[in-house]
Amino acid sequence: MVLLISLLVAFLIFSILYYIIKTRVLPGNQVHQRLKDLQGTGDRVTRTHAEELAKTPFLDRTIVPMLRNFEKFMVRFAPSGIHHTVETKLQLAGLSEKWSANGFITIWLICIGLFFLIGYIMITRRPMPYIQSVLLYWMCVAVGALLPFSMVNTRIRKRQKAIEKQLPEVLDLLSVSVQAGLSFDGALRKITDRTIGPLIDEFKRMQQDVRMGAPKARAMQAMGKRCDVDDLYLFITAVNQAERLGTSMGKTLVNQADNMRERRRQKAKAEALKAPIKMVFPLILFIFPAIFVVTLLPAVLSIVQTVSK
Repeated sequence: MVLLISLLVAFLIFSILYYIIKTRVLPGNQVHQRLKDLQGTGDRVTRTHAEELAKTPFLDRTIVPMLRNFEKFMVRFAPSGIHHTVETKLQLAGLSEKWSANGFITIWLICIGLFFLIGYIMITRRPMPYIQSVLLYWMCVAVGALLPFSMVNTRIRKRQKAIEKQLPEVLDLLSVSVQAGLSFDGALRKITDRTIGPLIDEFKRMQQDVRMGAPKARAMQAMGKRCDVDDLYLFITAVNQAERLGTSMGKTLVNQADNMRERRRQKAKAEALKAPIKMVFPLILFIFPAIFVVTLLPAVLSIVQTVSK
């Protein structure tokens, strides 16, 4: 049964890819080449096209177009409002340059189909009542639908924690550099050239937006939306107000650095207060049973021996 299902899935994927290539890629190329031949420029275009194909890697000219067409085909089966949600989550996770929304949606649909297939195999190998089989199907589909998003949400939380951890250090360097005589942009450029991290990557992207002609305030607000960190929002608001009102940037950065360190200290105290509550469950599950075995087991054994005598 597993082999048959695997063959059917492989045949289905091959049929979809063959349909995409046969109906979308080849006809367009043939029509385009035929029009060029009729215009009398077929030989020159053919040579140019052949030279370009010779320079293009095999993966880029064959596999990549097939995958893009496959992504477009799969996205049709996704809900209409999920594209914006996926783009937002990929942006918050810092994966917008590595992953496309269509690619993630394709992986999401494949994951749903894979877990549905796993549920079908479990039901066929071990028959069960109708209600249980329906619940198993829904549970497999839910796991397949939530697994990719849970991985992205985990990546988002880790990235936001890394940004919160790095922000006070970057503010200290900015305040020291500005007080030493550099401008805000010059100090930020020095820091981004010599340090690394997710916050530094966002600052680099903000600088690229400014170089492309975007206003600085709008570029910093876009950076805040990409990170979605409260401390960073406060820093961006303070910097924009200082530039708008013409106040001292050095004093503003010093105040922001002090505030960030204080907020970081308060968060550390809050996490320390949560530690005793979090330690209760490991104590009950792991430490207390071992202590009871070490302390009470000899006494119980001696009592059993005396009673038996």
